Amino acid sequence: MTLGGHLAWLGRRDAADTAGPYPSKVTEALKIRVLVVEGDEAMAEARVGYLRRQGYSATSVETGEEALRAHRNADLVVLDLDLPDIAGLEVCRSIREAGDKPVIAVTSRDTELDRVLALQAGADDCVLASCGVHEMTARIEAVLRRAHARPEPTRNISIGPLHLDGKTREVHLRGGPVSLTAKEFELLHILASAPENVISRKELMDRVWDTSWADSSRTIDTHVSSLRAKLGAGTWVITIRGVGYRMGHG
Repeated sequence: MTLGGHLAWLGRRDAADTAGPYPSKVTEALKIRVLVVEGDEAMAEARVGYLRRQGYSATSVETGEEALRAHRNADLVVLDLDLPDIAGLEVCRSIREAGDKPVIAVTSRDTELDRVLALQAGADDCVLASCGVHEMTARIEAVLRRAHARPEPTRNISIGPLHLDGKTREVHLRGGPVSLTAKEFELLHILASAPENVISRKELMDRVWDTSWADSSRTIDTHVSSLRAKLGAGTWVITIRGVGYRMGHG
């Protein structure tokens, strides 16, 4: 990796970058695992350190051979294409053949051909090694949003006496109908689809309202309050303070 790329990762930090450990509790709560594949030890440490401060569970490996083993335990791979043993493009193809795990390729050459080859090898995005840490984080978030995008809910879900029909978008509780708005249904369906998981406010805004930075506290709190009232118990939607919500039971 070039010295310029290394300095870009170490030097492009502002107050938000050094505000303290784990400023992004949202990402930490989601336990998103990022594998950094980078042959330069200093560069790898810089990337892993920054990602951890943003709340990601980040680890690194130095070779393509290690990457082919370690990627199975990651949710996203940041893959440098200049590796000491196996060509980065071959590693990218192998990861893609193994599944649809998001991959961000990192190249030191700013040419259209390099970007095209990375995308053809299966990368979801291709960035320059000299890009700043904030741009890299934004690209990771964008790739994760696309990777985790879901179609309109169609799955039927039952949790005790609560039943959600994904096709008709009808909700019944103890045999009686519960009248929900479209957004209330989507919010409830997302929570009920993964009842053991805590869903962050940011993810709920992304998936229900297609935005992350609207007045999320007021918007989500209003809908959660309405859901609780219509379901007749506050225990159906549990607040995890400072993080988000998870599904409960009546």
